[in-house]
This record gives sequence, structure tokens and C-alpha cells, in this order.
Amino acid sequence: MSNKKTFFAHETAVIDVGCKIGAGTKIWHFSHIMPNCIIGDHCNLGQNVVVSPEVVLGNNVKVQNNVSIYTGVICEDDVFLGPSMVFTNVINPRSAINRKNEFKQTIVRKGASIGANATIVCGNNIGQYAFIGAGTVVTKEILPYALVVGNPAKQIGWVSEYGCRLNFDEDGFAVCDESNEKYKLDNDLLKKIKI
Repeated sequence: MSNKKTFFAHETAVIDVGCKIGAGTKIWHFSHIMPNCIIGDHCNLGQNVVVSPEVVLGNNVKVQNNVSIYTGVICEDDVFLGPSMVFTNVINPRSAINRKNEFKQTIVRKGASIGANATIVCGNNIGQYAFIGAGTVVTKEILPYALVVGNPAKQIGWVSEYGCRLNFDEDGFAVCDESNEKYKLDNDLLKKIKI
């Protein structure tokens, strides 16, 4: 904790040696930040959050109550992790077999949101600005801007960077209802149109 004065940690939080925690970050009741984590600026970690060793969180990551972020997970800037959502880090866990050398990496790209009680099976990356609905079980890679729900996750649409569902015209263009930003769908890839 080289910069303790620049972030807030509730008195019940446990922060192990070797963590780097950014300015303006808040860590709430009964949370445990384990060794060698990197947590960016202006993050908010709710009650009863566990961040395992060597996890990386970017800037402005919001982690709701009762989330465990296991070794191998990387969350880029502006990621939202909903209440009680779950990451895994081993494909075939057994209590009697040590598989710490088999942890799989999972990357949650910039701006993605993962809903309450969703499960992300390790090794399946989440594309930027994707939206994972509450209770969804992710068992494969998720495309940028994809809206997915269900068990297993099924894509049911596309969302804007503001999280609004997009409706496309016959030419594959859509406008976000909230931001008025334009998007183009081409060969199952969504791109924001820069003006």
C-alpha cells in the first residue's frame, strides 16, 4: 500500500501487502484485497468483495456487493460487476487436486457490464461495452456491444456504449436513444461511427 492516503478503505476491510490502489478508490465493509493486486483510480468495491492475488482492475471499475474476483481476471476501465456475480478460474476444479498452475485468464474489456448473479466461466473474454444480463452463464467469448442473456448465454441484440438496446434500419445503422451516437452493424460486428 504505497499510497494509502489517496484511497478510502473501511476499517473492516483487509488489504494485504503489495497491492497498488489508485487515487479516489473506495473499498467497503468486510472486503479483502489480496497480495499484488492492481486497482485503478476511482474504483468502488462494495461490501464483502474479494480480490484475489494479481487481479488487475482498471480505472472507474464498479464492483457490487458479494463479488469474488479470482486470479486470472483482468477488468479494463469502466467495467461494472453486478451484485453476487461470479468468475471462475479453473475448468475442472477438485478439492483434492491443486490446479493453481492451470488458472485461465479472463479479460473483461472496457465499458462492459455484467449483471447480478451472472457466472463467467474462465477463459471466455467479454468484449468492450457488452452487456451480460442478470443470471446469465457465459460459456463462450462475447462480442463487443453484444447483449446476452440465459443459460448458456445467448445473444439477443446489441447495445450502445450507454447500455441502450439498438434498433437497426435496413442498411444496418442504429442510433442510441440516449446519446444520439450512431452505430453500424456489418458482418456481425458492431462499430460506433465517429463523426
